[in-house]
Order: sequence, then structure tokens, then C-alpha cells
Amino acid sequence: MSQGLFAKKDITTLLKEADSEGGEHGHGLRRALGPLNLITLGIGAVIGAGIFVITGQAAAQFAGPAILISFVLAGVACAFAGLCYAEFASMIPIAGSAYTYSYATLGELVAWIIGWDLILEYAFGAATVAVGWSGHLRAFLHDIGMDLPPIPHSDFMFLGRQVHLTYDYVGFLVITAITAILVIGIKESANFTTAIVILKVAVVCMFIALAGAFLASHAWQPNHWHPFIPPNTEGFGHFGWSGIFRGAGVVFFAYIGFDAVSTAAQEAKNPKRDMPFGILGSLVICTILYILVSALLTHLVPYNQLDVPDPVVVGIRVTGQQWATFFVEIGALAGLSTVMLVMLLGQSRVFYSMSRDGLLWPWAGKIHSRFRTPHISTIVVGFFVAILAMLFPLSILDQMTSVGTLLAFALVSAGVWVMRRTHPDLPRPFKTPMVPLVPILSIVFSTTLIVTLSPATQIRLVVWLLIGFVIYFSYGRKHSKVQNSMLRQSAGSPARSMAD
Repeated sequence: MSQGLFAKKDITTLLKEADSEGGEHGHGLRRALGPLNLITLGIGAVIGAGIFVITGQAAAQFAGPAILISFVLAGVACAFAGLCYAEFASMIPIAGSAYTYSYATLGELVAWIIGWDLILEYAFGAATVAVGWSGHLRAFLHDIGMDLPPIPHSDFMFLGRQVHLTYDYVGFLVITAITAILVIGIKESANFTTAIVILKVAVVCMFIALAGAFLASHAWQPNHWHPFIPPNTEGFGHFGWSGIFRGAGVVFFAYIGFDAVSTAAQEAKNPKRDMPFGILGSLVICTILYILVSALLTHLVPYNQLDVPDPVVVGIRVTGQQWATFFVEIGALAGLSTVMLVMLLGQSRVFYSMSRDGLLWPWAGKIHSRFRTPHISTIVVGFFVAILAMLFPLSILDQMTSVGTLLAFALVSAGVWVMRRTHPDLPRPFKTPMVPLVPILSIVFSTTLIVTLSPATQIRLVVWLLIGFVIYFSYGRKHSKVQNSMLRQSAGSPARSMAD
């Protein structure tokens, strides 16, 4: 193993940990997920706010009808990263996703950076979706004549500035309910996700069918695809080809979640076969649905009228099928529900993996004796996210963008390249094609999008990483099982397994 901050976790040790902790009779996470469960977990994470909200906003603000080209570009970028994730997930079938892969290839410090940033991404992502879910529920209930009590709020002075806080009890309650589902068990969570995914995919397919039938019966009128690429008007990123690329950067965030499939690798029945199937299968299905919805939506409605919270509902109303708006709203609520579930699932599993390595506190790695889930970390994460969802409005939470995911994509892709050189003979049930070209393209796409993010996002990432470094150097490095094993070896003591 490498020395110091870049000490690597031995691949053989990782595989032994996965084998010893898995199975029906093991003492770790339960292997209960089949290929269908994994695909629905991926679809559950991806299809949500992206297809029901971001599609319309990106078309109205950046790309116009050419938003479907933006989806193609974003899908290609995700495909490069997905191929790299699939190789690692089949080769190292253990919980932790990009964190674990980086630990085995690029060293402990890089792994800590990825794991710490994934915690931020999943937590604030779930809180953001919870606030959106609350807004959709209120709008839906209002449409059927039922209104929830208004959201309480308070104003007070803090350090000479006035602070406005809201208390969104609906956001708090929905996160609490999903946390309870995750504590009960991964199989039950997966079954819940499968049922909801079937519902929301059915709703998306219903929109595609109704919109397609309406346009076909009206000789494909109205047609708002002229011009298909609106001329650039206000500088870079506002329509034209630069708007298409800016739109790709925006709708890229609609794909975030397919990588969460890899956090459940240690709970898959046959991870070496099923993980690539789940990652790539969910990505292909979601890309096809995104392209179809964006094409039909911009054909039905002028793109400049789609900058609304519910663009799919606006589109379905053009068809005259008012009854369908009810099902679209139900589909949106269902879609956002599964996004929250998979984000909370992914974050608790990253917590679990980091704790098992000694980098975080032992309580985060404890497994419930009956449910065999990381119940304490799930509850702590759920409570933290519920508080975020209750106190902070969407305008603040949505600033916590997906820079962590882009960084993870780049590092995982680099890790595939490194592993091909350092461990060329290691069994790879799934092999990323055209290495190093595919990893290089993934790195280029990811880093390009990172560079285009706002300065506020960069500052957020730096502050969060500084907090993480304090925890790592004050606790994680001292308790790291890899570091302690190296110290025992250097002192001449027999090295015990890192899984002890």
C-alpha cells in the first residue's frame, strides 16, 4: 500500500470484506436486490425534479426546442461516467460508491474528499427535493379544493442582520417517513421504490402517448420548433449553440442519481453481474424518456412559456385532456418521493462505509440486529435532512448544486485508468470499453462542467471541504484502519485484517 495520506485500501481486503459481510447468513448488509430492483433504484433517483421541472426551465432560459440536444449531450457525458462506474461496481461490489473506488485507486485523502462531498450532495439534494415535494403537494391539494394550513415563519435579528425562517412541517414529515422506510429494510425500501417508479414511469408514458396522439391527429400542429435553435440574444449561454451547451450543463443535474445505484452494491444479490445492468439500464431508460418528453413538450408549448414549476402539466393541458393533469401531478409527487429515498439511501451507505474504515465515528457503521440496515446513520442523516427541509427555503437549498457528483465522476474515471495500469490482471466482470479514451472523455466533460459552475458553488465546496479536513485530521486519520495497519506493520507487529 502507498504511504501516508495516499494510503490505498487493498483490493483483496475489499473483496474479502464484501464476501464476509454479505449473504443471507452474514452479519452485514442484506443481499436482497436483484437487477430489476437496481434499475428501479436508478430510475427512482433520476426521474423526478429533472423531468417534471428542469426540462421546461432549461428550454425557456437557455436552449429553446434544442433542449433535446442538450439532453443528448448530457446523456453522453453521463454514459462515459456510467461505463466507468459499471467496471468498478462489478469489480469491487461493496457499499460506498465513488468513495470506495477512490480509496482503492487514488488513496485515503482523495477518498475522504469524495466521501465528504457526497455526504453534502445527498443531504442537501434530499432536502431540496423535500421542499419541492411540499410545494407540489400544496398545489395538488389546492387543485382538488383542499388547502393545508400556511407554513409558519419567524423573523429575528442575528449578528445585526434580519433572518427569515420558515417552518415547512410537510418537508419535515416526508423526510421522517422516508427515513422510517429505510430503517425497516433495504428490500422493503426497494419494493416501495419499484412500485412508485412503475407509477411515475406510467405517468411519463401517458404524457408521451397523449401528446403524440394529439399532435398526430392535428397534423403535428401546433409546431413551436421554429426556430429550433433560437438565435443568441444576451451573450454566452442564452440560446444559440452556447445556450445548448449551457442547457446541457443545467439538465446534467437531472441525471444525478444513477450513480447512487453503486452505493447499494453490497446489498445486490449478484453484484458482479447486476450492478452494470442496473447502472447502465437506468441511464438508458431515463435518457430516452427525457428526450421524448422534451421534444413533445417544446412542440406543444412555446419554449418561452415553459419557465414554470409544472411544465408537463402545462403541456398536457394543451391536449385538452384535463383529467390527465391529476395523474401528472400524482406522478410528480411520486417521482420526487423516490428521489428523496434513493438520496437518503446513498448518503447513509457512504456514512456506513466511511465508519467501517475508521474515518467516521463507530455509531455510523452499526447494523440493526433485525433489519440489518445502518439504522443509526440512517436516523441521524434523516433528522439532519428533515431539519434542513423544514427551515430553509428552496431558493437557498437549490444553491447546493452537484459539483460533488461531477468531481466524483472525474475521480472514478481516473481511477479506472489507474487500475488498468496498476492491476491489469484483476478480474473484471464488466470492462469499460476503449480505455483510456472513455475515462479521459468522462474527465473532460465533468471538469468542464465544474469550471462553468458559479463562484458561490465553488466557495460552498471549499468551506465544506475545510470542515471535512478538520474532522479527518483530528479524528479520521488517527482511527483509520488502513493507517493503523500500516503503523503495526512498520512496528513489526503482525498486521490484522482491516475488517477487524
